[in-house]
Amino acid sequence: MNLFGLMQVSGSALAAERLRAEVVTSNLANAESTRTPEGGAYRRKQAVFESRSASPFQLLLASNGGASGASEMPGGVRVSGVVEDPAPGLRKYEPGHPDADASGYVEYPNINPVQEVVDLMGAQRAYELNASAIQAAKQMIQQAIQILR
Repeated sequence: MNLFGLMQVSGSALAAERLRAEVVTSNLANAESTRTPEGGAYRRKQAVFESRSASPFQLLLASNGGASGASEMPGGVRVSGVVEDPAPGLRKYEPGHPDADASGYVEYPNINPVQEVVDLMGAQRAYELNASAIQAAKQMIQQAIQILR
C-alpha cells in the first residue's frame, strides 16, 4: 500500500471514530430521558463498524493502477449502521413521576455512564492514533519531496 492509501485508511477510521464519539455523547446526554418522540425511554445506541475490503481482483487492479475504480485503494473501516441496544431499560419506583406507569414505575434508559465514558475514551484514543498515522504519512511524503530536490 502506498502512503496515500495509508492516509485513506486512516481517514476512514477518523470518520468512523468521530461518529462513534457522537453516538456515545448522545447516550450520555440522554441518560435520564424517560420520554422520546417515539414513545418510551431513550434506548442506548451503538455504532457498528465493518471492514471495507475488496476482492482479490480489485486489489490487483488497485496495485497496478488499472481500470475504473482502481485509483481508490481498498481498505479501511466504515460505519455499517447505528443500532439500538436490545437490553431492557431500568425500572425505578417513582409514583409521583409524570412518566410513571399504573404501578408507579418509571423506565429509564439502559445507560451506564461509566461504560459510556470508557467507550468515549476508546474513540478518542483511536482518533488520536489515526491522526498520528496521517501526520507520519504526510511527513514521509514531505521528506520524499525533499530528497527529490
